[in-house]
Parts: sequence; C-alpha cells; structure tokens
Amino acid sequence: MPLFKIQNKMNYQSVSSDDDILNFGLPTTNGNSPYVNARDALLNSDIYSLIFQLSSDLASSTLKADQPRAQGILDNPSQTSNAHAFWQSMFAQALLGGESFAYRFRNMNGTDFRWEYLRPSQVSPFLLSDGSGMIYNLTFDEPDIGIMENVPQQDVIHIRLMSRNGGMTGISPLSALSSEIDIKNNVNRLTLNALKQSVTAGGILKLKAGTKLDLKMKQARANRFINDSQNGLVVLDDLEDYQPLEIKSNVADLLNQVNWTGKQIAKVYGVPDSVINGTGDQQSSIQMENTVYTKALARYSDAIVAELNNKLSANITMDLRSAVDPTGDVFASAISDLSAHNALAPNQATVLLQQSGFIGTDLPEPVYPAKGGDNNGSN
Repeated sequence: MPLFKIQNKMNYQSVSSDDDILNFGLPTTNGNSPYVNARDALLNSDIYSLIFQLSSDLASSTLKADQPRAQGILDNPSQTSNAHAFWQSMFAQALLGGESFAYRFRNMNGTDFRWEYLRPSQVSPFLLSDGSGMIYNLTFDEPDIGIMENVPQQDVIHIRLMSRNGGMTGISPLSALSSEIDIKNNVNRLTLNALKQSVTAGGILKLKAGTKLDLKMKQARANRFINDSQNGLVVLDDLEDYQPLEIKSNVADLLNQVNWTGKQIAKVYGVPDSVINGTGDQQSSIQMENTVYTKALARYSDAIVAELNNKLSANITMDLRSAVDPTGDVFASAISDLSAHNALAPNQATVLLQQSGFIGTDLPEPVYPAKGGDNNGSN
C-alpha cells in the first residue's frame, strides 16, 4: 500500500498593531486623518500609567451573566488571546478614545462563538435615514473576510463613554486635555534643554593669586583636572579653587509643572492624583482615596455593562471587588463590623466569607473555651 506524505500549507499574515487605538474625535481643518497615533499618546508616562491601571483593574473585575450562553462568551470572548488581554484592550481603547468596538461572530442559531476586537480605523458608523438605528462598515485585517458593509448594530459591541450625539458615538476624555498635554510636552523639552545646558560644565576651576595663563595652559590644566577626578583623586594647591555647578531653581520649577499636568490628567478621569504621582493629598486617608478610585471604576463599569446588557439581552453585572480589594481584607473588615453591630449573625458572616473565598468551606466545628475556667464538674 503506497504511502503519501501530505503537507498542509497554512496561510498566515502579520498582526496589525494598535497604533490608531486613540481617536480624539476632534475636527480637522488640514485634511489629516482624525486618528491619533496611540504610540505617541502612550509615550506620555502619566497617560500610560493611568490607562494601564484603569484598564487592568476593569479587566480584573468579574463579569457575571444570568444566562449560560452569555456567561460563556464573556469568559472566553476571543480565540486569538486570553480573556484578560481581550478585555483590557477593549477597556483601554474606550478610556483613550471614548469608545471601543468588537464584532460578534455568531452561528446559525445566533449564539456567539467568538468576538474580534476592531480598531477605530476599521469601523465607520452610520445612522439610518429614518433614525431607527445604526449600521457599520467594517474592515477586517483577514483577507478572507475583507470588508463588511451595512452591518446591523446588534452585531457590533460598541462601548461608549460620554457622548455628544445622544449616545451614538463617544468622545475621548483626552480631548479635554489637549492644552495640558501640549504644556507638558513643551515643559519636558524645556527641562531636558535646561538640564543639558546646566551639566555642560561639571564645575568651575578657579586659579587664584593673579596667575596669568594663556588658553593652552588653561585647557591643559582643565584636562589634567578631569583626568584626576575620573581616577578618584584630585589634588589642589592654595592657588586653585574648584566649585561644582548646581541645577538652578528655575529648572526645579519646570519639573514641578510636570506634576501639575499629571493632576489635570487624573482629574479628567475622576481618580486621585496619587494614581499617577504616587503622592496625593496628604490630608486624605488611603481609604478615602480608594473610595474615590472605586467610584471612578464604577462609572466606567456602568457604561460597559449597559452595552453588554443591550447586545446580549441578559442581566449582566460587573463585580469590582476582585480589582479594588484583591486580598478581601476590606470585605472581611466590613463583615466584621456588621457582625459586631448585630446586623449579621455569626453563622451568616461565616457563610458570606466562605462565598467570597476569604475562608475555606471545609472548616472544622468551632471550639470555644468554657467561661469561668475549667471546674471539672465540681463546685
């Protein structure tokens, strides 16, 4: 029996980057594309830090649906990445550009089997002439799919934050920071130039007592001093004085401007500036700052849940506790306080802690010491 060696020829293509992830939505007067390169935006350390933390915490939250089919696609939305990476990309896009997109691939029964993340440049939304809904023209990276026209809105996951047109499209939070970002970029350039100019000379070597040296002798003495300082030992006589240069106070003022723009970025996203700068209001407690941050996450989760509820026709919730309280200490403290004030019975508190995973479910029966000591049954 002859044997045939069959070699499967796989078709593949390069993976597109998210360079156009950021869409400011600002009108252009010079005919340029309205899409702003995300690589340039995320080079700003404050923006990168804030977007990474918010998107990561939102992706770490738990999406729960009351229907098994909806829960299945929420837990495994993509076939090309893990669930956390997919949702973080979706949420980062929404935080940067004010909206994010994904196409729903469904079978003949209408059941979702995978979603594909779409960059803003791949999506063109349109309003139907009678105002009864929206349609989308989609451009896919895969040559086998190509272009889809007149895609109904039910087939597209379209998360929007704040909108100026009744919720049809979203606007970027960064559009309110165009002046601040320009200021910070200019401050960074000025600071770098000032630092370069301030360190052009490491110090001043003064020759005292009226010594008169020509240019060559001064250069030779300076070179000798540099070589000696690199070797770790400098010897000066009474006729020489060395003074190192210091950074001027105006350079420090420029560095303080960077913190100011960081506070503006944090304000637009509704989070404490300690998320960016590492130090917030010294009069605010950590608990107060965590409360403000949790409220900010809740605002974004409301926009996410509203879109998923609409498209999946299910009751979907987003549990933020796994993101804002990963160890469960805050939850356990709250349960302890409720139990101490008799709002919860001890057995109810135990069940709640077990359901949250803070304590195990296979605990032995509690053993309490006898009150008044061990009397061995005697008076």
